[in-house]
Amino acid sequence: MAADRLPVLIVGDVHGDIQRLFAALKPYPAQDWRTIFLGDLIDFGAFGVGCLRFARDRQNSEVLLGNHEVAMLGALGDPSRVSFWVSIGGQLHDLDELRKDESLQAWMRERPLLLKLDDGTLVQHCGNDDYRMLIADDKADPVSAVNENGRLVLEAGDTHLMWSVMSGKGIFAAQPERLDRWLELTGSRRVVFGHTPHHESKPAHYHGGKAINFDGGLSRAHYRRAQPLGASVGPLPP
Repeated sequence: MAADRLPVLIVGDVHGDIQRLFAALKPYPAQDWRTIFLGDLIDFGAFGVGCLRFARDRQNSEVLLGNHEVAMLGALGDPSRVSFWVSIGGQLHDLDELRKDESLQAWMRERPLLLKLDDGTLVQHCGNDDYRMLIADDKADPVSAVNENGRLVLEAGDTHLMWSVMSGKGIFAAQPERLDRWLELTGSRRVVFGHTPHHESKPAHYHGGKAINFDGGLSRAHYRRAQPLGASVGPLPP
């Protein structure tokens, strides 16, 4: 069965906790699900690069770029940015491992920022509309424009701009007007994201389900008390 005909499984921020990631995915065999990782597989936990490789290699899976992957790529290309990356949870052994793996570097730079599903769901890493800064006025398809221009920005090495685009927190939860404008601009009926931790036992729904947050605090290294696995990993609601 083609991956786009499988039910969709969403995986929120992992932050290097590969053990909890494996536990969360155990009920969802790869061959039975189209798995979408929302980014931020790295930092804080000890197995960031391992999580990246696992997500890359999992059958029927797609991986979005998170702001922590952006920061790691910045540290890889510019030694002056290593201290900033470490300050946000970067693990130096992961950077050393990534430096030796050029194919993984290339794969990271090719990750999309946005993914539009056939049912009108827009999938992205963070719950804000600052991605619009990557849309040129003459682009008819804003989702493609964000992905294309994001790759160009990364190729140019401007990870500072990409960090700014992808780091705003809580915008859709707190500002329904901006959410509605973003959905209209992208032609979407709802948006799914991670990035900003919530404290629910299941993915957090805002504004009647027009925005759904899958960052439920999976990583024990990032959060003082790890939340239920089902707060970060689960099927996309119908």
